[in-house]
Amino acid sequence: MPKIIYTDSYNRRAATFLKKHPELTNQYSKTLQLLELNPSHPSLKLHKLKGKHAELHSVAINLSFRISIYFIIHEEIVIPVDLGSHDELYK
Repeated sequence: MPKIIYTDSYNRRAATFLKKHPELTNQYSKTLQLLELNPSHPSLKLHKLKGKHAELHSVAINLSFRISIYFIIHEEIVIPVDLGSHDELYK
């Protein structure tokens, strides 16, 4: 099971995001719980990013919002980096 490591900068971003989108609090929490239990679960839509974000992966909170993560497979570590809409994250 992967371990999620939350950085201070991510926690600040998440707090700002959840203040802006309080209706997503439950979905956000469930996404992180599922990521920790089973990162391969189909509903997360885990995928590697390309281009300038090639070192990151992405998981879906819902159809509109994502969490970008460092997904270090060999050490089973997940480090959330940012969250937001597709357009906000992949500018």
